[in-house]
Amino acid sequence: MLQFLTCGESHGKYLTAILEGIPSGLPIDLDFINQELRIRQRGYGRGGRQKIENDKIEITGGVYKGKTTGAPVGLLIENKDVKIDELPQLFRPRPGHADLAGSLKYDEGIREILERASARETAIRVAVGAVSRLFLLEFSIEIAGHVIQIGKAKLDEEVAFDQILKRRQGSEVNCVSKEVEKQMTAEIQRAMKNKDTVGGKYEIRARGIPIGLGSHVHYQRKLDGRIAQALMSMQSVKAVEFGLGVQEAETFGSGAHDEIFYAAKRGFYHKTNRAGGITGGMSNGAEILVRATMKPISTLRRELRSVNMKTKKEEKADFERSDVCAVPAGCVIGEAIVAFEVADAMLEKFGGDSIRETKRNYKGYLDQLAKS
Repeated sequence: MLQFLTCGESHGKYLTAILEGIPSGLPIDLDFINQELRIRQRGYGRGGRQKIENDKIEITGGVYKGKTTGAPVGLLIENKDVKIDELPQLFRPRPGHADLAGSLKYDEGIREILERASARETAIRVAVGAVSRLFLLEFSIEIAGHVIQIGKAKLDEEVAFDQILKRRQGSEVNCVSKEVEKQMTAEIQRAMKNKDTVGGKYEIRARGIPIGLGSHVHYQRKLDGRIAQALMSMQSVKAVEFGLGVQEAETFGSGAHDEIFYAAKRGFYHKTNRAGGITGGMSNGAEILVRATMKPISTLRRELRSVNMKTKKEEKADFERSDVCAVPAGCVIGEAIVAFEVADAMLEKFGGDSIRETKRNYKGYLDQLAKS
């Protein structure tokens, strides 16, 4: 039901997106969208680009007097660091980057590949996600994320949704624990000192999700598959897990599944959330809980070995200005990605050309569940 297309290069003039499928009547809060863009630019370990850019969204269509019209919504971010035509061509691909495979696939130079493959593209995806979050808030659905690992520094405690919102405030690495934040910062400092980079893991939660988003009947409609694919499309993400995730491999069935309970005022529910809020490809009423693991950034000041694509001789990889750690920013991007996929699943199930119609359909379904 929802779809979007982004356009633009890292050092091009603009980043743009067209978001299609948002019903009419949704209030668009520009301050909220711009706040999400600002949060994406923060985080200990970010590179110099974030000091240059001042990301702000411009609406180019689909909104009239502050509300969506039902037409495609046009979004635009103007880049400050515009110099794509002045930058040199590169010939020494960076290991772990799109440079080599993209150059060979498209029969183009490395510059043409890296400008689009750059994670700068995620700025406009955060804007798309922010509009999706505004839609979800109309149905009291909230998204929250926090960083649970950078390098060897890990957060071991489980944190409630409200505590994530409260305790991550003011953290340079978007972590809920001050003690773990110090350890994470030390990991980033160690990478800086060694001219290296460091990855990590973040967790995204979505609450207020009704039972039944997604479907078991076709693989492309499975909600966990859709969220996983979308998160994997984010630059640097190498693994996605729900609920217990990889711990399932060492857990017996009696400790891996969520037992079912019933109460007259609540209906069917689970006391645990080992499945991460999704069973059989469908939301089960619990919070969606998903984690994404990010690899270390592939641009290192301590260049790795590569091969010059012109001379075919071994040389050190090229260096482009980059972050040392982008996991805190990745968490913000992950929130946007999950928000879009949940909004898409909501519209798939409840439809509606206007917000009022979608809400009417949603209320009817909740009434149906209450009688089940």
